[in-house]
Amino acid sequence: MRIPAHSVCTAIRDDIVSGVFERGSRLTEEQLARRYGVSRVPVREALRTLESEGFVTTRRHAGACVAEPTEQEAADLLEVRMLLEPLGAARAAKRRTEAHLKVLRGLVRLGQERARRGQGEDLRSLGGWFHETLAQASGSPGLTALLTQLRHKITWMYAVDQPAKPIESWAEHGAIVDAVARGDVERARALTALHAERATAAHRLRGPERVRTSQHAVNTASARN
Repeated sequence: MRIPAHSVCTAIRDDIVSGVFERGSRLTEEQLARRYGVSRVPVREALRTLESEGFVTTRRHAGACVAEPTEQEAADLLEVRMLLEPLGAARAAKRRTEAHLKVLRGLVRLGQERARRGQGEDLRSLGGWFHETLAQASGSPGLTALLTQLRHKITWMYAVDQPAKPIESWAEHGAIVDAVARGDVERARALTALHAERATAAHRLRGPERVRTSQHAVNTASARN
């Protein structure tokens, strides 16, 4: 049975984001096919997709390698997210379904409960699910895909501190859901913008071995050992 390229793409992307494949390391079709137990065809397709997303780059004499984002590229991602998340919330206020609201409210209840108990790791996952559901509630597949890709890249490039006041953070989530439920477009946009701005302050670039300070030209770097 042929393994879909998107499944291979997800597996490779997850390994890049988690640091299994370090920045700048080579990604050969043979190596990846063996790791994931697939043929080279879906691997080749997956690498093309990951290159279009910015996770992979092609270098002369080296072939496909894990990309090495610059500090400016990393900062740009946070700025773009701060623009797109409020847009997604504003659209959600007009297009959300009752199913979306049910999930969002359930996540807020769980988040507030975990915040009171100080269960930080649970809060990280719940926060990701919340923002993913909010993006889906926008009713815009293109915007949802962009926000999903941004979350992957930001996780790759940044370590995120837990909110100093997690109960207040989840109160902000709750207020956003209330605005979305009422169809209050401008309040949903404003609350999400403020929440995104506060969340950005908790992001710290990963160590220098993870994010470069300057960009070398594509296809001109020598192969790494």
